[in-house]
Amino acid sequence: MLSTIFHKLISLFQLILVLIYIVFEELIWEGISKPIYEFIHSLKILHKIEEALHSVNAYVILIIFIVLLAMVETLGIYAGILFVSGKIGQGLTLYLAKVPIAAFTFWLFRITEDKLMTFGWFKWLYEKLLAGISWLKATEMYQKTMHKLELTKVKLRVWKKKFLEKESLFVKKLKSMYSQIKSTLKK
Repeated sequence: MLSTIFHKLISLFQLILVLIYIVFEELIWEGISKPIYEFIHSLKILHKIEEALHSVNAYVILIIFIVLLAMVETLGIYAGILFVSGKIGQGLTLYLAKVPIAAFTFWLFRITEDKLMTFGWFKWLYEKLLAGISWLKATEMYQKTMHKLELTKVKLRVWKKKFLEKESLFVKKLKSMYSQIKSTLKK
């Protein structure tokens, strides 16, 4: 009895972690942050900053990174608090406003990763984070959820192609109906 309850609590905890990870990975990172990161990375002015960062002291980079990361996480937590307290518009706005800062922080991490990894505790934390993500991705729950998500994406693509492309039968019918209504109103 007690082991069954414990197992269900662990499964619930796994489900919550999987859903949080998928939301952040699939929606926020892939849909919003990654394009911003790629844009930031493509800016020529930042190439000069990248070169300059290689000569900056590792402690300075660590402090800058930690401050940016703390700021991003604090904004995310506050956005969540606003969202949960019913201020959905403000929470969403704040969360979306933090995304470019998060993308910049990720860019900074990628550029200075070699310097940040010189700190043993930082490297240890980063490896533990990666191990946790690997564990999460290896769970059956994650695998099943991702499979369902992929099936849903395929269905959405088919639906989009069927109904929303310019030459789809649905769009042609809508245009025809619009033309008929427009000509009827002109009479």
